[in-house]
Amino acid sequence: MFPYDAVLFDLDGTLTESAPGIMRSAGYAARKMGYADFDPEVLRRFIGPPLFESFQQIFGMDNEQAAQAVEYYREDFDAVGWSVNAVYTGIPVLLRSLKRQGIRVCLATAKPIVFAERILRYFGLWRFFDRAVGITMSDHHADKASIVRDALPEGCERPVMVGDRHYDITGGRQNGIDTIGVLYGYGSKAELVNAGATHIAENVDALQRILLPGVKAEAGFFLSIEGLDGSGKSSQIERLCEHLRARGYDVLRSREPGGCPIAEEIRRLVLDPAYGEMCAQTEALLYAAGRAQHVRQVVRPALEAGKVLVCDRFVDSSAVYQGAARGLGLDAVMEMNAPAIDGTMPDATLYFAVEPQTAMTRRSSERALDRIEQEKLGFHTRVYEAYEELARRAPARIVRIDASQSIDAIARDAAAAVDAVMDRL
Repeated sequence: MFPYDAVLFDLDGTLTESAPGIMRSAGYAARKMGYADFDPEVLRRFIGPPLFESFQQIFGMDNEQAAQAVEYYREDFDAVGWSVNAVYTGIPVLLRSLKRQGIRVCLATAKPIVFAERILRYFGLWRFFDRAVGITMSDHHADKASIVRDALPEGCERPVMVGDRHYDITGGRQNGIDTIGVLYGYGSKAELVNAGATHIAENVDALQRILLPGVKAEAGFFLSIEGLDGSGKSSQIERLCEHLRARGYDVLRSREPGGCPIAEEIRRLVLDPAYGEMCAQTEALLYAAGRAQHVRQVVRPALEAGKVLVCDRFVDSSAVYQGAARGLGLDAVMEMNAPAIDGTMPDATLYFAVEPQTAMTRRSSERALDRIEQEKLGFHTRVYEAYEELARRAPARIVRIDASQSIDAIARDAAAAVDAVMDRL
């Protein structure tokens, strides 16, 4: 039995790092109200307390002015501020673990529920919540104790309130329940201790240990990125990593060949244009050797640590480049790599698909080409056809992205594809 059967979470400073968006919208409202000359740092005081009271206390507004300022704030927040946000690293894994252990997950926020739901849906967290309570758009005052009371699910016997400010702790205590103050948010340890927090969690890992003692951290997720040289995949990978980090995942970026010192030496050797006489078998075996080291030194440790590993190329590249383009055979190269990967395969693969001629034109205009990139169009056409075949063979794992689109359109499709996969976990 776990110590709590229901966990109520605050939103700002507890689930999401919302300060930039809150400060932006508070500044917008202050300027609309005629307060143009103020220290931007004063806007940090808006993080946590109810907005209405903050406008009164910080800018000395009366009731009517504060009410108008809240309207201006929400105008900007509705348009932009809500999305200037990020999920704290580890939160999605924690929420998923709580749900898998049968613990009810609830939201108790002083933010308008319409904004809270939008934020949680945007970052893929809404699916974890059994109950969500906030204020309405017509409310100017937020009573945290009543919000906590309304968020308590029926039948729970051991609920706990988790938050980063004294408002959260006081709201929980006024309802007679345990509280956990988190230090990674916007409150201080002294503030949370003085408010009477039952527990203090320095980070998300510590929070998980309090809520789920003895439960081992969940395994990570392996995402590989594939496509022709010139498909644009390399320029998209960092954007994809940033997207995943914003959703609260601990992301590690790697590549093949390479990713660790031994494999990087193999990369240098296998891609050096000076070794044009390298035969197909040697090339394939070198790739497999680098992969064996990479899997054991980087991939598996990352997954055991619960990270999302985003790898630029994996075994599919060997299948299409050495198996199809070099004529060794798709299945033969996969068998050659079996000892190297030893069952470690990507959970999902994004394949950036683009016509060979387009990819070749992009490559020739970018930089000096390595030994593989210097191959003729026929070689890269065989690679493209083999990628298409692999995508047909493994539709559950390989997601085809149209890489002939604009950079922004490709990024949107890639992010949506990854979100769909991660939301199934």
